[in-house]
Amino acid sequence: MNRIDSPPLSHEGEGGTLFLHSETLPQLPGVRFFFTTRRGGESSEGWRSLILGAAVGDDPRRVRANRARVTEALGLVPEALRLPRQVHGRLTAVAGEEPWPLPPEADAVATDRPGVVAGVLTADCCPVLFADPEARVVGAAHAGWRGALDGVLESCLETMEGLGARRERIHGVIGPTIRQKAYQVDDEFMVRFLLTGFPASMKNELPNGAETGNFTLFAPDERQGRWRFDLPGYVHVRLRHAGLGESFIHDTHQCTHDLEQDFFSHRRSTSRGEGPCGRQMGGVFLLRADPAAGRAVGPRLE
Repeated sequence: MNRIDSPPLSHEGEGGTLFLHSETLPQLPGVRFFFTTRRGGESSEGWRSLILGAAVGDDPRRVRANRARVTEALGLVPEALRLPRQVHGRLTAVAGEEPWPLPPEADAVATDRPGVVAGVLTADCCPVLFADPEARVVGAAHAGWRGALDGVLESCLETMEGLGARRERIHGVIGPTIRQKAYQVDDEFMVRFLLTGFPASMKNELPNGAETGNFTLFAPDERQGRWRFDLPGYVHVRLRHAGLGESFIHDTHQCTHDLEQDFFSHRRSTSRGEGPCGRQMGGVFLLRADPAAGRAVGPRLE
């Protein structure tokens, strides 16, 4: 997978809601992927501005309004969103037509229901979106280092297979996340990953304990005892070894830490002592079929 410069952003929908440029995402029939930025919302002061997380301290009314802006820009209603209560685990929740009474504790969502958004919230962790356009099954996973190590990606894929997807047809999209040059970790972190972070099938690709495929997952930092961890590289390796074809793994190449004007970053906010930071969203949904037109159209739940 070739590294590329950060692609441009573009406005979509009403109210100036800003998403990643659609040209950076795979175009699959009947499927819509999206990643929000921090721009185009109603939150003010230190939040600025499209806060989508309900547990970070922003006014709940503004969070609801921001989520409504996103769904309106996508041609949906707010009830279309299925956002779990994320706990840095590996569980996947299945989303049906009816909204959840309460968000389940899970870090991934899968659905085969048109017009239902499988979504996750992030602020440095890696959002990964999935779709099997033939089976019409989609999923979204919140993959921080702990969730990725514990198997949240594989959990989401297995749940999608239970809904009819086939592993060899599934596309995976790695969204905006903290990138290696900004992700410093210590010796203990690196050793933990090298001992427990790789399924048995990956061991033969680790001659030096830290290299796999085209990725050097741990690069030396200028400070002794510190390393720079490639989280999206690790996610890529897990996806490949979970059975996704190399050409079916896509990366938006956006760094949440470095692109301050575009994304929230927990690590950036913490290092500055700024307190809680906002959350952006990654989501995927199936378009409804329009029998009269013979094509898929943007959904609006009844």
